[in-house]
Amino acid sequence: MSDPLVKVTDLQMYFPLTRGIIFQRQYGAVRAVDGISFEVAPGETLGIVGESGCGKSTTGRCLLRLLEPTGGSVEFDGVDVTHRDRRGLADLRRNAQMVFQDPYSSLNPRKTVGAIIAEPFVIHRMAREGDERKREVRELMDRVGLNPEHYNRYPHQFSGGQRQRIGIARAIALKPKLIVADEPVSALDVSIQAQIINLLEELRSELGLTLVVISHDLSVVRQMCDRIAVMYLGRIVESAAAQRVFDEPRHPYTGALLSAVPVPDPRIARAGEREVLSGDVPSPTAPPPGCRFHPRCPEAQARCATDEPQLRELDGGTLAACHFPLAPGAMAGDGVDTD
Repeated sequence: MSDPLVKVTDLQMYFPLTRGIIFQRQYGAVRAVDGISFEVAPGETLGIVGESGCGKSTTGRCLLRLLEPTGGSVEFDGVDVTHRDRRGLADLRRNAQMVFQDPYSSLNPRKTVGAIIAEPFVIHRMAREGDERKREVRELMDRVGLNPEHYNRYPHQFSGGQRQRIGIARAIALKPKLIVADEPVSALDVSIQAQIINLLEELRSELGLTLVVISHDLSVVRQMCDRIAVMYLGRIVESAAAQRVFDEPRHPYTGALLSAVPVPDPRIARAGEREVLSGDVPSPTAPPPGCRFHPRCPEAQARCATDEPQLRELDGGTLAACHFPLAPGAMAGDGVDTD
């Protein structure tokens, strides 16, 4: 196997909570990401899923050093970029770009589309001049399905789906190795979502991209991803090949997520069992002891409240952080003690 393009080890991102206006004093922290590790192979698409507030978007921003991690390390193409200086970050961002969730706020409304897509060339001192720059920008627009004749239009003159295409064109301008797509279709109409997903898959194939797709929509990651990591309250609780996650979820939280997916056929929906989780997600400022999922878990036993499970390999290559993982092919209610 080839070396991973991205290697994350014990990554932490804490946001301090402070009191006072003049003399601020920290009294706690939001543990958005709390010690996660994973790898992404070249050409692979990894999906990171979970409920809102689980830390998946924060993880994506830490990968590109848009946020300064509190602890742990991020290696990109064999180089530790966690504490790189400004020049080192420039090298990283030439090869790793982001597609943001909101196509409305991620584009500068004062610039034309041509200037927005050409901006990476300017920032990284690869600026083309005159006709050459315009030609390259027009080629990028055509590649993502935009009319090159709209080069001089402004973002407000485009629809949401077209704006997301502008963001994608900007992201691929420097031919990066990695793209982090943070909820790339959640702000779009359902009729447009499939077009953007297909575009990302085509670009991945044509350009040899590695993708990290962050989403709360399981149908999106099922279509796009080779492997899925499930996050809960700042931790990865399960990781496996995408089809295995859907066919044989091993962590009770993953099973509950899958059981909540709407089924279009009412006869199938009535025949299936839906696992409804009790309670609310605990606060990331004070995670519960032991397994963080135990207050809501239908499989929880006494040891779950005291012993924190570590991510470990089960049969079939699945990694799960659970003392009583689900039996293969079972949903919540059929856990087995594997210790």
